[in-house]
Amino acid sequence: MAGERAVGLVRELRGAAGGRLPPFRAVELRQALEEMRALYERNQTDVSEAKSGRADLIFLIRFRHCCLLRNQRCILAYLYDRLLRIRALRWEYGSILPNAIQFHMSAEEVEWFNRYKKSLATYMRSVGGEEGLDLTQDIKPPKSLYIEVRCLRDYGEFEIDDGTTILLKKNSQHFLPRWKCEQLIRQGVLEHILS
Repeated sequence: MAGERAVGLVRELRGAAGGRLPPFRAVELRQALEEMRALYERNQTDVSEAKSGRADLIFLIRFRHCCLLRNQRCILAYLYDRLLRIRALRWEYGSILPNAIQFHMSAEEVEWFNRYKKSLATYMRSVGGEEGLDLTQDIKPPKSLYIEVRCLRDYGEFEIDDGTTILLKKNSQHFLPRWKCEQLIRQGVLEHILS
């Protein structure tokens, strides 16, 4: 049936739980666009015949046109939803996405992510005075300024504001400023120990 490929793209996104980014379906997208091109060409041919007096083709032309519009809406919804998910990933993971997520993105989506990342960084530097304002930290209001964390993997040296250098080794526990370790918690290097 006409439009099933485009609807399948939207269904797949709907089935991806929790804002997860499924792999980009370039083949299915290309097939849906090819179907749209074929429908458009058939409509152009039938419109020429309908102008010459074949009124029985008008309903078929309208049906194909509705299929074209439906495919267009589905494809745009698919692409827009993916961009919204990628934008949310920037806030969740920071400026560097894990390879597993980047693997599911198309080249154009990676390029869009990089432009969004640069635009956000430029804005954050422009507000908040000399050092700028990091909008990505403290996504949830903190209850305390310092938190206890456990290192989940070897990370190496980590410097905090007062110049103290801390060696983050696997299974080591530290009491650190929240804002300095939120990014590492999101990246999976540290985990917050809840008392």
